[in-house]
Amino acid sequence: MSTTTHTFRVEGMHCGSCALHIDDALEDLPGVHSTTTTKKQGRSTVELDLSKSNPADVITLIEELGYRASALP
Repeated sequence: MSTTTHTFRVEGMHCGSCALHIDDALEDLPGVHSTTTTKKQGRSTVELDLSKSNPADVITLIEELGYRASALP
């Protein structure tokens, strides 16, 4: 198991409920061990098992929810 932490910029959140919506969806993605999304910072930090999902999967899921996402270095 290769667990790493990844941070993503998330644009389009309007309230705290948006962040909770993203966290709830990400928690269902295989390999996600934890996720913290904040509207104030416009970021989502995800602890991810790379053998089950990858950062591109996280971005795709966030964008399917109607937000814009990109990986931060």
